[in-house]
Amino acid sequence: MSCESTCLSRIPAPESTSAMALITYLTRIEFDEGAAAKLPAILEGLKVARPLIVTDRGLVASGLVDRVLALFPARPAVFQETPANPTETAVLAAADLYREAGCDGIVGLGGGSSIDLAKAVRLLSGHEGPLAQYTAVEGGAAKIHGNICPMVAVPTTSGTGSEVGRAAVIITAEGRKLGIVSPHMLPSVALCDPELTYGLPPYLTAATGMDALSHCLETYMAPSINPPADAIAIDGLKRGIVAIRQAVADGSDRNARWQMMMCALEGAMAFQKGLGAVHALTHPLGAVRELNLHHGTLNAVLTPAVLRFNRDVIGAKWDVLAEILGGEPDVVMAELSASIGLPSGLDAMGVTEAMMERVAGEALKDHCHGTNPRIASREEYLELLHQSR
Repeated sequence: MSCESTCLSRIPAPESTSAMALITYLTRIEFDEGAAAKLPAILEGLKVARPLIVTDRGLVASGLVDRVLALFPARPAVFQETPANPTETAVLAAADLYREAGCDGIVGLGGGSSIDLAKAVRLLSGHEGPLAQYTAVEGGAAKIHGNICPMVAVPTTSGTGSEVGRAAVIITAEGRKLGIVSPHMLPSVALCDPELTYGLPPYLTAATGMDALSHCLETYMAPSINPPADAIAIDGLKRGIVAIRQAVADGSDRNARWQMMMCALEGAMAFQKGLGAVHALTHPLGAVRELNLHHGTLNAVLTPAVLRFNRDVIGAKWDVLAEILGGEPDVVMAELSASIGLPSGLDAMGVTEAMMERVAGEALKDHCHGTNPRIASREEYLELLHQSR
């Protein structure tokens, strides 16, 4: 057998019943150490004279926001009240500031929460509320148009990849954590500077890093056919699985920080295939107001059980993942999570049986439910939660 035939036989064949996924890559991406210094020039190129900076109190306290503001000759308006899980209430408050300050563009500066909140404010620069009407589960994509202000996304974590994602995930006024998904939600520019992550504490480095890895895993497993997205997800996984421990151990390691930011970027570039059961569960879990749980930590806890759930239907992809990870994927991911200091399970995070019962039902309504390779029932979602205790 020829080398070409041997190599080709190792490539997972597409399922005959799968549909080709939409390929629309993507938006302008500036990725380099020190790239944040380009922010004023990028805004000028977008014809933004009065930006609103959307961020959070933690970044303000760290001094990082002041570093960015020092790049501007005149101080921009700043919204710093982004919650850990962004809410419609906070979006409306930021939108009020946007209008009051006469802003004409937005900068999302921070982790996924700040960038998602900034995306929602941008949506409201050209659309009327409430936000629920624009969510994916309500068929809202058709209502979203491109007559909105420019936006630059500047990530300060290596996790969500929201800087190149088509979605903003917001807790709506009704209390549901839902995705607003449209190509128009992509930021005008993603400005990725690994130097901005150097000060991220070990725990947040671990939690956001596992978020990025979960994106690579879930998008690769998603059943729609998109070889470019598969290749990108696999490249991100290869980078992240090697770099995450070093990034947690030494936050100033330049190579580890660069690799993790690329992992996060690539995980989100593959979102066009869809995510899966991990995110169908973590979205409603993140909406549990009593706990305010971190999204990446939830992903880390749930990923092993979902990998096992998907194993029988993903075929050769399981072997591809095992080769990259150096062992059975569910076991490797569980051991990795424990080794970098993340919680042992949902019980340790305060999730009760009553919460699990509620979340199992809500997962069926999430926009990620339908793109898992194996469609789960309510009872199966509840079992996944129990396995993750």
